Amino acid sequence: MSTVITYKDIKPFQRGDGVETRLLIGKSVSDSAPFTTGTTVFPPGCSAPMHYHNCDEQVTILEGEAEASIGGVIHNLVEGDTAFAEAESPHYFKNTGEGRLVIMWIYGARDVTRTFVETGETVAHLSSGDQV
Repeated sequence: MSTVITYKDIKPFQRGDGVETRLLIGKSVSDSAPFTTGTTVFPPGCSAPMHYHNCDEQVTILEGEAEASIGGVIHNLVEGDTAFAEAESPHYFKNTGEGRLVIMWIYGARDVTRTFVETGETVAHLSSGDQV
């Protein structure tokens, strides 16, 4: 089944500290898509905590500037740059610019989890525990 998503019609998932995520394609939208994708907007200075997933993740910077730590290496990213984190590779993205940071993420799975490095807690992606 083909699906068209109208971005402005997607209700944002509030992640805390003004961070908002919108699911574009995932198991709740498509019965057949083998991946999960969406966007997250970070206000200045905000970031996701160090974490890892049960699957590979690609992140592309759509707007703004970011510091990314992936597998222990720090990278400075700008609009158009793309990062790849293998499954279980600890990483974070932090807004280092004066405006908002907008990222598009693609997970290589339908069922995605996030494990927070600091606590070891694992939560389902976009569940009530999936906060920044």
